[in-house]
Amino acid sequence: MTVPAFDIRPGANQIRTVERRSNMIFEKNVDIPLADGGLCRCNVYRPLEPGRYPVIMTMGPYGKDIPYAQFHVKSFAEIPDEQKGDLSAWETPHPDYWVSQGYVVVRVDERGVGSSPGFLDTMSASTSSDFAECVEWAAEQEWSTGKIGLLGISYYGGTQWRVAARKPKGLTCIIPWEGMTDYYRDRVRQGGIYSNQFVQFWFNNQVGPMQYGNAEKTVRRWGPKAPVGEPVGPDCIEGVIPKEQLEKLRRDQTVDNREHRYLDEPYHASRVYNLGDIEVPVLSVANLGGNTLHLRGNVMGYLEAGTPNKWLWFISGRHDLPFYLPHYVELQKSFLDAWLKGEDSRGWTKGPNADIPAVNVLVRKGNPGFNSNEAEATFTNRPEKAWPLERTQYEKYHLHPDLSMRHNEPAQDPATLKLAALGKTDPIQFKVKFDKETEIAGHPLANLVVGVEEREDGTAPTDVDLFVTLRHFDADGKEIFYTGTAGDPVPLVKGWLRASLRKIDESSPRHRHYLPHRNYLSTDVALLKPNTPYDLMVEIWPTAVVVEAGSSIVFEVATGDTQGCGIFLHHEPTDRSEEVFDGTNVIHFGPEHQNYLHSLRTQEEVSAYLMTHGIGPIESRRRLKVDPDIKADLDEAFRQIREEQRREELSAANEVGIGHDQQDISIQHTGDGADEPSGSQPEATRSSTSTSTSASLVEPSASTQSPQSEHPQLPDAELPSTLPKKTLH
Repeated sequence: MTVPAFDIRPGANQIRTVERRSNMIFEKNVDIPLADGGLCRCNVYRPLEPGRYPVIMTMGPYGKDIPYAQFHVKSFAEIPDEQKGDLSAWETPHPDYWVSQGYVVVRVDERGVGSSPGFLDTMSASTSSDFAECVEWAAEQEWSTGKIGLLGISYYGGTQWRVAARKPKGLTCIIPWEGMTDYYRDRVRQGGIYSNQFVQFWFNNQVGPMQYGNAEKTVRRWGPKAPVGEPVGPDCIEGVIPKEQLEKLRRDQTVDNREHRYLDEPYHASRVYNLGDIEVPVLSVANLGGNTLHLRGNVMGYLEAGTPNKWLWFISGRHDLPFYLPHYVELQKSFLDAWLKGEDSRGWTKGPNADIPAVNVLVRKGNPGFNSNEAEATFTNRPEKAWPLERTQYEKYHLHPDLSMRHNEPAQDPATLKLAALGKTDPIQFKVKFDKETEIAGHPLANLVVGVEEREDGTAPTDVDLFVTLRHFDADGKEIFYTGTAGDPVPLVKGWLRASLRKIDESSPRHRHYLPHRNYLSTDVALLKPNTPYDLMVEIWPTAVVVEAGSSIVFEVATGDTQGCGIFLHHEPTDRSEEVFDGTNVIHFGPEHQNYLHSLRTQEEVSAYLMTHGIGPIESRRRLKVDPDIKADLDEAFRQIREEQRREELSAANEVGIGHDQQDISIQHTGDGADEPSGSQPEATRSSTSTSTSASLVEPSASTQSPQSEHPQLPDAELPSTLPKKTLH
């Protein structure tokens, strides 16, 4: 996009002011010069005592001078008193508190918003480049020790991943608090489907009004109880910029994301970066209730960040509140003190799993209610060494046309269930009741065999959008809701997939047996043919919950948004047109058409049994008492594994091996797989898929991705996917 030649830059620090307060020095509108001749303006909040201090920094589009009390009245009222004041701003660290703890706080307006002139392009490569320059600027200031930490919620969390991957000089650690990592997959096109309602609300209410030079900045509000008509921030020093000029000085996310659907288009491709380039320590904080925006990104950021010093902390509660609660502020402070000051009271600098576990899982048990700090406090935390949990057991719950889900019991009789497209009928819900307490923690998957029928006029839809949800019901049949982003009741977790973008790239180093990787390229598009079943592996976002004895899990399949989406709706007419989607969608059942929820449990006794059979590390092997029924089932599972491995070795010798890509989790994809309907796979693949037995759950490494590579062996603490029904939970 060509940026118009419209110079609105003032001279150096033209509008800078300095205010000496009783507890800090407050510098407003400090210029940060950028390499291309532009600038960003920031506020600097620093201690009264002269000296050098570590820096906590944010950069965003909401206006550094917009008081939190005006930006969101209700939210501000609920923040603890010690974490708010007249300098508070939405989703950012409170300057009064952090300055009192010996830090300098720097709050930057992105280019093109607030007090920073220039071209507005949120979440872009150019914005990340600007942020990196701002970090390096802060590291060189006379009041700085040269060590910079990043801390903030949501947008102010998501920006941290991108700038950390650029490795700016001085950046020392980051705490992305509920901050997505993947612009396409997490935020705007979940499963390839445009999440238009949120993008429109966000850009039109939170970003657009803050554009530099916008006259409407004095009247637009955020939040239902915000007083109308009060100024929300200072106008730019050049005065009002004409509306037609403003349009040329921004990229509009509502337009760009409607027009650009694929990751190989320049708009989206330019926003891709490598999490593996992140080298600084990371504390990634993921909210399990944020299952429509940030949750996935925080988990993937933890999994893929290149640094060895990374931690994943699960929380619950409303999007805006936990960040400011005392125990979480203390968590932030201990991390920043350790890396920025060298004052390590908890052992962060020793690395993960020394004094502090790599993962802190939130144990969500019971039904305490939602949108209540008291309710959230009933959930406890449990330390873990890894995510997914080391003792995770992957299991299949097969869907049946009678709407039941049955553990390791495939459907045998051919049948179909029908759904009207575009969410025009109620969803289909499959249910399983648990007779023992069971923990589900990790990345569920769903395999659905879906097709489309011809319309009465002889035409047919060519695509299907799937919206799946896991719901949790207590023993009395009452649904258990959790706290969503805005305090709304949300279900356990959700997932999405556009059928035409079903192609899985098993050769990608990002592909995992529990998390299929899709590239979402325009060249991946494979439209559906009528009356043909297709296997669709649907990614469900990560979750963690304890299902108590007598409680149930419901797996919901729909063709549109269902309860628990809030403002994160997918109903853009140009993205989901009736011509392409409207009609009847069909779920197929039968021996060759297996629908299942690939769920997961944690099994202490099964892990112990693996140790007794020499599967775990040598120093950890020991003889333990194991239930005879479990032992018999596991013995049979391992016998099948060894037999399968022998067959594979023989096949490899004859250069006709099946390859582990078809065996890990029974994903029905061979080669590119996108155009192969269900039932058309080679015989060996059909046989594997029509039962609940897989050869192993080994995750392919980067060196063993292709079908021609060596077949993997069962590693330490990995579990067979043939799982006993009688295991203890």
